[in-house]
Amino acid sequence: MEADTLNKLSKALDKIDALSTVTVSDTGSGMSLEELNSIFLVLGTKSRKKEVDLAFDSGEEQSPYLGEKGIGRLSAMRLGDRLTVRTSQSGSTNFSMLDIDWSDFDDPDKMINEVEIEPYEGSEKEDIQKSGTDIRIRKLHADWNRKRVERLAADDFSLLVNPIGQSKGHRIAIYWNGDRINFHRLDKAFLSHAHAEIKGSYKVLNDKPELTLRMQISDLGFEHSVEHHIETVSHSDLAASLVGLREKRSRENKRDVNMAALTRVGSFDFELYWFNRRTLRKGRTTGEANALRNLLDQWMGVRLYRDGFRVYPYGTEDDDWLELDRTALRNKGYALNRIQFIGQVEIDRFANPYLIDQTNREGLRHTPEESVLKEAIQFAVDRLRDEMKRVGNEQKKARPKIIIDEAESKNLEKRMSRAIRSLAKVTDDEHQDMVIELEALHENFSRYAAEARQRIVDLEKDTDQMLAMAGVGLMVEVVAHELARSAEDALETLTKLQRKKVPDEVKIRLESLRASMKSISKRLRILDPLSVTGRQTKERFELDELVREILSAHEAQFERHKVTPEIHYPDRSVPLKVVKGFVVQVIENLISNSIYWMDIERDRKKNFEPKLTITVEDNPPRIRLTDNGPGISREYHERVFDLFFSLKDKSKRRGLGLFIAREAAEHNGGELVLDSDVVNDEGRYTTFDYRITEGDQ
Repeated sequence: MEADTLNKLSKALDKIDALSTVTVSDTGSGMSLEELNSIFLVLGTKSRKKEVDLAFDSGEEQSPYLGEKGIGRLSAMRLGDRLTVRTSQSGSTNFSMLDIDWSDFDDPDKMINEVEIEPYEGSEKEDIQKSGTDIRIRKLHADWNRKRVERLAADDFSLLVNPIGQSKGHRIAIYWNGDRINFHRLDKAFLSHAHAEIKGSYKVLNDKPELTLRMQISDLGFEHSVEHHIETVSHSDLAASLVGLREKRSRENKRDVNMAALTRVGSFDFELYWFNRRTLRKGRTTGEANALRNLLDQWMGVRLYRDGFRVYPYGTEDDDWLELDRTALRNKGYALNRIQFIGQVEIDRFANPYLIDQTNREGLRHTPEESVLKEAIQFAVDRLRDEMKRVGNEQKKARPKIIIDEAESKNLEKRMSRAIRSLAKVTDDEHQDMVIELEALHENFSRYAAEARQRIVDLEKDTDQMLAMAGVGLMVEVVAHELARSAEDALETLTKLQRKKVPDEVKIRLESLRASMKSISKRLRILDPLSVTGRQTKERFELDELVREILSAHEAQFERHKVTPEIHYPDRSVPLKVVKGFVVQVIENLISNSIYWMDIERDRKKNFEPKLTITVEDNPPRIRLTDNGPGISREYHERVFDLFFSLKDKSKRRGLGLFIAREAAEHNGGELVLDSDVVNDEGRYTTFDYRITEGDQ
């Protein structure tokens, strides 16, 4: 009796479990009874991978499958203990069936081969031409209700297929007890409210990568025209901005980025839309602003899609795979963090074969190609920020300039005083209090006007001071770099000395140490004219001697970077009377810039021999500096002098050097330009022309 009751209870529980199921159905090719046994029940099968590889070798454009590892089916056990598979192929008369009770594997007394799982032939099909698979999961581990399903549809399934890109023809439907649950769909009109956007296309053509960026800046919170900007970043510039120097990568343990990965990563596209949350309310009703904010909350994030389907965990609420938040904190101005972006990155199984999923499906493997993918998008965001700053700076420059006319101001004050005195003479005693009040107002306005004039003068001084301090800061960084390197050399020398007891060896090592200290001494002497006070004073000196002194301080650096300097001086000395510190700063920045880019070229080309040519001319005084590095693209002919513009890797991407150099040249009455008449074999500019104009003698 007791056994019968238990049996009835068990059947009743099975019926209850059967009431709550999750069923996943597709209309694909289905599986035969043999395939259920030899493929579905075997983990890590290679059948799909073979078909994917065959399609790739055949030149097909798309992969026939999204997955290929043969382990995804195990995820079903996380939903419930019972699994039933019903599948069929077109032309078959019956369904093929499979039942699995995952709880059987929890029995500690059973070996895995003692758990019996056997596919079997199911009922007949109504339409033998139909194919597909139903996977039904019962005895669920969690409570399911309509709200949970709706939330799952809104938060996950709505983003499973790229909501921004073009439809790939895949259709997904969710039902709750027969009722279809609606997906949230991104209204493309919403994207038109973005304050800025950037679209990127990374292409590999003839084994040479290039990145084309299309930017639109619509609204930065002040009145300006809609800005459109298109630029193409060439292979040489990508090598610098995405990969950087090999030595630098080694010191920072970033050995997973290399030049070959620029090509191996393959072609990919991305688009990002930036919404300034602070100004969403501007020009809109409260309801409209709240609606936009809610949409932004739902769709925010930059997600990754392969073949049109999402790759997790990129773009989830807690994921900052592009390090946008960290970069936004480091940068002043516009906050380009992840909660203000809606975007997607599209990759392809065939176009990007080296962008491979981790085994646990938690993102891509950390490979050089994955690093290039991330660095390219981060670089694009930096370029968008640069363009936004440029628009802001141009707007500031367009403001009417305040002209101080001291004589006119004093004349107006005198006229006002005379008018008040005349008014006092004709005003009766009863209204003299008003005249006294006018005189008090006049005195206050005169004082405020004087303070305003002084403030304008102070601001102009502050601007010059800021430029001066920026120059000193840049030079201090160079000196600090040399100090650190010489200290490392000295430490290495002393370490080697400890192992040597031969006096001659000691002498050689000490001489090496003395040479390092001598180099630092030269650097410090060069720093002196760059001091704020030194930079503001004109003095007489000979330009050719100054160049010799500067280059002498760089001898150790040239040797270390394997740079061959070629210097040309005029037949006679070149006397000048200008601010010496400004001249030093221009030359130092140009040398530093050349060495960086020649190092980049040396990383790219095995037999590359860096060469720096400096020519000093007189009548008029000028310095021309040419290097055989990658050169500067025609597209960036003037942009390289813009504040914050830089194509260097992100650890060095400050965009100050050439801006400060040009500012220093112009403050000294000269000019610094990129010679458009001198190009290398790739049609890129290689020569800076620094023309020095003397002021009053």
